[in-house]
Amino acid sequence: MADAAPSPHGTPHSSPRTDTKGIVDAAGLLARTRFRRHLAAPALRPYVEQYWLIDWDLTQPYASHVVPHPSVNVVFQDLPGQEPFAEVAGIGLDLFTQKLEGRGRVCGVKFRPGGFRPFAPSTPVSAWTGRRLLPLTEVFGPGDWDDWVEAVLSPDDEHARVAALDAFLLSLGPTADPQADHATALAERIRTDRTIRRVGDFAHAEGMSVRALQRLFAAYVGVGPKWLILRHRIHEALEQAELETDVDWADLAATLGYADQAHLIRDFTATVGVPPTAYGNSGP
Repeated sequence: MADAAPSPHGTPHSSPRTDTKGIVDAAGLLARTRFRRHLAAPALRPYVEQYWLIDWDLTQPYASHVVPHPSVNVVFQDLPGQEPFAEVAGIGLDLFTQKLEGRGRVCGVKFRPGGFRPFAPSTPVSAWTGRRLLPLTEVFGPGDWDDWVEAVLSPDDEHARVAALDAFLLSLGPTADPQADHATALAERIRTDRTIRRVGDFAHAEGMSVRALQRLFAAYVGVGPKWLILRHRIHEALEQAELETDVDWADLAATLGYADQAHLIRDFTATVGVPPTAYGNSGP
């Protein structure tokens, strides 16, 4: 399925992504919740990949699992038995699990890799990596955050929620930063170009030293370029396992640039928590 991505001139496409990359048991999640994606306002699209909205009303609890993307998220949540709240979630390094029960609502902002730093320019994005439940005050400083939580979560109309997310981000006034733009462009290349397999080769092709590339990614993306390469491989493998019942794992391993099938199976199992054979009828 097609992804929404910036063009070479920095103008994002006009529709949100429609793939299920990163979602474990995507069919199960989509059957139990109302999951939608929306684009941000045009002025925000260089920074924000998409908004994601989930509503549910369940009679039985359900545990959702996601293999995290290399993205910082701001998440507004209305969960059973809790006061509505918002948090900043840095890039997750491990499988993310969220128990859904009763009736709830979540509205999230998924930033492009490199796109969050302009909203919090004083702190390297790596400072947030592996952390969630970060209050907005800790990241953005003092503000009328409770008012924004109500503005985003209270409307039943999802377009009103999207408009509130736009207003929230525009109120933060992203700071233009060419280095952030550069990091976003490099991260997008890694995501879309399957021939990029070695950090050293990629850095050389971009006229950078490996060390300079790693410093740029630590400051603006939050994880290193090698992590991105490996994570996108797993996302691709997971989506193929979701879509196909008879995956040729040896062929997929070669397509994704693995030395052999065993390395793909090892990385998949370590990241997702179960071997890839759990997603199809074919053996490894």
